[in-house]
Amino acid sequence: MEVRGAFSSDGGKSHRELTPLRLIRGVVCLLVLLLTAFMTLVYCGFVSAVLLRLFSIHRSRKVTSFFFGSWLALWPFLFEKINKTKVIFSGEIVPDRERVLLIANHRTEVDWMYLWDLALRKGCLGCIRYVLKSSLMKLPVFGWGFHILEFISVERKWEVDESNIHQMLSSFKDPRDPLWLALFPEGTDFTEQKCIRSKKYAAEHGLPILNNVLLPKTKGFYACMEDLRGSLDAVYDVTIGYKPRCPSLLDNVFGVNPSEVHIHIRRIALGEIPTSEKEVSAWLTNTFQLKDQLLSDFYLQGHFPHQGTEGDLSTVKCLVNFVALMMLISTFTFFTIFSSVWFKIYVSLVCCYLSSATYFNVRPKPLL
Repeated sequence: MEVRGAFSSDGGKSHRELTPLRLIRGVVCLLVLLLTAFMTLVYCGFVSAVLLRLFSIHRSRKVTSFFFGSWLALWPFLFEKINKTKVIFSGEIVPDRERVLLIANHRTEVDWMYLWDLALRKGCLGCIRYVLKSSLMKLPVFGWGFHILEFISVERKWEVDESNIHQMLSSFKDPRDPLWLALFPEGTDFTEQKCIRSKKYAAEHGLPILNNVLLPKTKGFYACMEDLRGSLDAVYDVTIGYKPRCPSLLDNVFGVNPSEVHIHIRRIALGEIPTSEKEVSAWLTNTFQLKDQLLSDFYLQGHFPHQGTEGDLSTVKCLVNFVALMMLISTFTFFTIFSSVWFKIYVSLVCCYLSSATYFNVRPKPLL
């Protein structure tokens, strides 16, 4: 079984109690995030990602990245400034604004949210995209956002997903468009039962026995490398650990857990990654074997090596972004509720369009 030394990653009590103040603050934050997401999608997302896309995909992505980067920045503001969660970066210092494929371990349902903290520091928050399970596209409001931000939805069946993955990847090749494509090769979040099944499969097929991560699925990673190798700058190998335990979404919202998030980054040059599918599969498995050892050391020592590669977020910049966004959303809300009936008709029609476009996974193509 996996080692638990300095602290527990899955068990143990949080050091923060869910007080009435935390509960009220969390509910208010969640309502604010939901309202701002809805208004940003209806008024900014539809114009930038649908209407503008009819004329230029590049400019559409640029404008969409600006607006949604501002909205996504609310989450690191919530995590680090309101909930006082320490996000500690270690490993290598990576350059700003690179086009990268990012692979990470999947400890819990909210791992992907903490990648926003890194992307914000690197000026790439608005252009981060994920490969995620298709059921998440059905979430009210947020599913529309995933569609507009061009997340790649998968059924986790390669024969079903292959054509859609290649189609989406082929649209990401323009080097003018910033890109952070995040992939969780394990395919699902880590649990003890899944780990047992992963170990059994590894033993039957002569693969490494991993204690802190699951065996990676390699086809998705190989497809990404095959389609995007010529337009990427690097691959980031990201390993995430939590103290005192892995959080849920509501833990994050209410600020009860975690107290610390540790993110280790390793930048890998494309020349270090082989090209054949068999060699890529072996390379990815070896990478997760190293990741497994890194997590074992983390659970014993309480930290990753070479800490302090990134500084704290600027409180002033976070507040300026928050105030500017709230002023914009307040204006949209006022016109929607108190102004002409045409605004209500516009909002209704946009909601119908976003629902159908997300359900059928369609995006407009440029007229020229």
